[in-house]
Amino acid sequence: MQEFPRGWGRRRAFPTDHPAGTGAWRGRYSGPLGQGADPQREKLKQELFAFHKTVEHGFPNQPSALAFDPELRIMAIGTRSGAVKIYGAPGVEFTGLHRDAATVTQMHFLPGQGRVLTLLDDDSLHLWEIVHHDGCAHLEEAIHFQAPSRPGFDGASGLPSLAHITVVLLVAAGDMAALGTEGGSIFFLDVPTLTLLEGQTLGPDEVLRSVPDDYRCGKALGPVESLQGHLRDPTKILIGYSRGLLVIWNQAARCAERIFLGNQQLESVCWERSGHTVVSSHSDGSYAIWAADTGDSPTAQPTVATTPYGPFPCKAINKVLWRSCASGEHFVIFSGGMPRASYGDRHCVSVLQAETLVTLDFTSRVIDFFTVHSTRPEDEFDEPQALAVLLEEELVVLDLQTPGWPAVPAPYLAPLHSSAITCSAHVANVPAKLWARIVSAGEQQSPQPASGASSWPITGGRNLAQEPSQRGLLLTGHEDGTVRFWDASGVALRPLYKLCTAGLFQTDCEHADSLAQAAEDDWPPFRKVGCFDPYSDDPRLGVQKVALCKYTAQMVVAGTAGQVLVLELSDTPAEQTVGVASLDLLQDREGFTWKGHERLSPRLGPLPWPAGFQPRALVQCLPPAAVTAVTLHAEWGLVAFGTSHGFGLFDYLRRSPVLARCTLHPSDSLAMEGPLSRVKSLKKSLRQSFRRIRKSRASGKKRTVAGSKLQEANAQLAEQAGPQDVEVTPVQRRIEPRSADDSLSGVVRCLYFADTFLRDAAHHGPTMWAGTNSGSVFAYALEVPAAVAGGEKRPERAVEAVLGKEVQLMHRAPVVAIAVLDGRGRPLPEPYEASRDLAQAPDMQGGHAVLIASEEQFKVFTLPKVSAKTKFKLTAHEGCRVRKVALATFASVACEDYTETCLACLTNLGDVHVFSVPGLRPQVHYACIRKEDISGIASCVFTRHGQGFYLISPSEFERFSLSARNITEPLCSLDVRWPRGATHISHRSRESPKLSQANGTPGIILAPQSCDGSPDPICKEADTPEPPEAMLSPMSIDSATSADTTLDTTGDMTVEDVKDFLGSSEESEKNLRNLSEEEARACAILIK
Repeated sequence: MQEFPRGWGRRRAFPTDHPAGTGAWRGRYSGPLGQGADPQREKLKQELFAFHKTVEHGFPNQPSALAFDPELRIMAIGTRSGAVKIYGAPGVEFTGLHRDAATVTQMHFLPGQGRVLTLLDDDSLHLWEIVHHDGCAHLEEAIHFQAPSRPGFDGASGLPSLAHITVVLLVAAGDMAALGTEGGSIFFLDVPTLTLLEGQTLGPDEVLRSVPDDYRCGKALGPVESLQGHLRDPTKILIGYSRGLLVIWNQAARCAERIFLGNQQLESVCWERSGHTVVSSHSDGSYAIWAADTGDSPTAQPTVATTPYGPFPCKAINKVLWRSCASGEHFVIFSGGMPRASYGDRHCVSVLQAETLVTLDFTSRVIDFFTVHSTRPEDEFDEPQALAVLLEEELVVLDLQTPGWPAVPAPYLAPLHSSAITCSAHVANVPAKLWARIVSAGEQQSPQPASGASSWPITGGRNLAQEPSQRGLLLTGHEDGTVRFWDASGVALRPLYKLCTAGLFQTDCEHADSLAQAAEDDWPPFRKVGCFDPYSDDPRLGVQKVALCKYTAQMVVAGTAGQVLVLELSDTPAEQTVGVASLDLLQDREGFTWKGHERLSPRLGPLPWPAGFQPRALVQCLPPAAVTAVTLHAEWGLVAFGTSHGFGLFDYLRRSPVLARCTLHPSDSLAMEGPLSRVKSLKKSLRQSFRRIRKSRASGKKRTVAGSKLQEANAQLAEQAGPQDVEVTPVQRRIEPRSADDSLSGVVRCLYFADTFLRDAAHHGPTMWAGTNSGSVFAYALEVPAAVAGGEKRPERAVEAVLGKEVQLMHRAPVVAIAVLDGRGRPLPEPYEASRDLAQAPDMQGGHAVLIASEEQFKVFTLPKVSAKTKFKLTAHEGCRVRKVALATFASVACEDYTETCLACLTNLGDVHVFSVPGLRPQVHYACIRKEDISGIASCVFTRHGQGFYLISPSEFERFSLSARNITEPLCSLDVRWPRGATHISHRSRESPKLSQANGTPGIILAPQSCDGSPDPICKEADTPEPPEAMLSPMSIDSATSADTTLDTTGDMTVEDVKDFLGSSEESEKNLRNLSEEEARACAILIK
């Protein structure tokens, strides 16, 4: 057996002057310490491996603000975690993160400049800009402003402090901002420098001088609720106060031109583009239209006042928009206003044009909305093209130029969590024919209108990324029984097709839906919009595992109630009966009684199926426990599946069971209670508490391990040593053997098909492997009838399975993955790859080996003898446990033809390790996911080419790459228009460390210092302005830390603080040196 030199596997960070230590990702290279390190190998590793977090797929978690630049056609979304995300055409994305995890409450674009001003809930303003440095463009925070709280800040007028900022308005082409406050004052800010303009503050007392005495009556005007600018005259500002007073203020003349004496509490105001009409919405569910072009005296009554959903009490209309049309049929769009008693819990946006009213009914809260319309001053009318509504869980865009106002399919920002994600899988190198068939099936599900007006309206920037060389599918299983297919080939995660399995089973949802529809009246005219639906009709429908054969278009979907569906892609609709078979995994074992949920009842008779994946067979596991593992071999026509009770093998061509094996231990009572049992958690907690007490009492005593002959034989195999195995690695930890009676020890963790040598070294054939939670591995030899020459169908003879080997791992650690390696040490190709010359045929001359990955170690056994050859004890070396494992191919950036197949592993600490195969030598080691992010670790899925995905929120996948060559990241350009004489405020051209990502990914943020009321002390560049077109080639930078903390280098920082953040003294010293060198640098957020 091969042994590693002393100290192998010990963590070591390269010094900053090493090529591997100065990169963007700051990964750790694990290798032999001291003598024995091969410089050529280290160079090769840098050409093969590199860690990047490249892009975030999906919908931003907890959005809180929205903005749109009508000139550049780009949209910005702010979140409650302080993230700033800018989107344009598909593939055009920018991401930034505020240094403090504060909620973004408002966002405002400086039109055409690629700049956005954000307001946080801590009353700080931040100016972001898209700038270009050394061929790489970033979304950077240029400067920020903290509202002062000193009383009497404006000494000239003696006004109160700039208290809580309620509203922001950009005036004078974005050079100046008006800040409305809770105290009723309006302050003015110079945007390029974010400094207050003294002497221009407008206080409520100055406004009250123009108001009649009878309106004052000792009452304050209240907070400033709304500020609106005039499209053609930037000196005029429409001010709306909470009390209901509306004032058109001329800032140049410092006087009120028009006053509207409203008495209802104000919510929002909209100024029609000509300036002749003002629309206000109020807290009682009404909106009013005021004429702004007639008369000079204060106006007491609006021309029109209406409560759309009255006469009963209604909720407030939070926002209202007025959009003019040349036809005279203007649009009034508003959110809220629903009858309080009947529909007060609905989330609605109403669209009114002439006599047409549509109440858009959403399933999540409305955050904000905007219209895409003409903003050129020379145009007389708005002529809105589209309405974009940002909701808490999705983005919905409606085409306002097509009759019926249909929804426009989104090419990105799709809500991944429209039903909760329960599993995911990635399929690489999808054949073009299968891809086209899946796309066609998806188009038939949601046919596109023939009109070209319904195209996606957010089209800013240009995607410069090359067409992907191969197509990648991301499959997500959901709680409602659906499987969604996503185009994961590029930056934009595009929905392709949705498979629904609920139609095969009888549920109570149809009756409930019919009752709900019958109960709804015609008024209000509700229209269900959006696809976010978090409520599952039956939790048993949840998808637990999916597997797809990309060469035969066959797939397997396994669910929570033990249902296993075999499906096949069809281009035409069909009506057919699905064959149902049951498989008893307990094998009539006595003493076990299932206490969990019942099985799902399938529908009988012929059922209609649309074009797409249609079910061919349904296998029901008994007891109906959740399926924990599944694998498909389309060439043999077999599907294997496992639960907490055992595993089964099914021949779906003959629709007959082949094998059923029970893996339960006599003490596995918890396995019979099901995932939905109420007493399971209590029993398990008590059992574990008593077990810990027994172990603590037994600690210190000498333990004797007496096992069966099988265990002794495995122990001898494990301890066999070669000539060089004299030294023992000193960093190994002692691992206590797991008890054989641990609960849920019979759970099947992995299943695997392989054509290899199991019976003897001369004959190879089909085999099936199964690994369990107790460290048991079962290997079966299969007799699969060979297909007749020239035909695809095999004879009707039954498939047979014979147990060939049974292996029990020493420490009974759960088996995470199994893979067979050919004579060259390479993984076996997928079904049909070798027979169709799509991959290199496996080496059947040399000896095969099987790689068994458990939660504690990796081990390679020779075949067919199953003797230990190589191992790496990950838990003993690193103190962590394996959670996810995959074999991936890494291509060199220096040589196109050179590749290596390695083992990628994710641990419970969130670290990613890469090992060589079959030598199991550690190659690289990166901190990827926070160890506290349990759901992120559990959701991680690797690809075959060294990339991966994991959930950073219920609605977002983080994409990362371990390959130095195979990277998927944004590459785009944006044409910006800079004002004459303007320069970039930011000076972030120097290298900066990894910055924290939008959803708490590990990182360090160097925060610029700022005094109250003044911008960051930034040296402005006096160079010529940047060219208007910025080429974007973003690079995500990641540190090796695993804490979700923000460091402010301007404050007092002790060595202990940094050590607590970094976790190890060695990393502390290295990063402290980096921090001291870059102490004066300001923060920069890189596009990912």
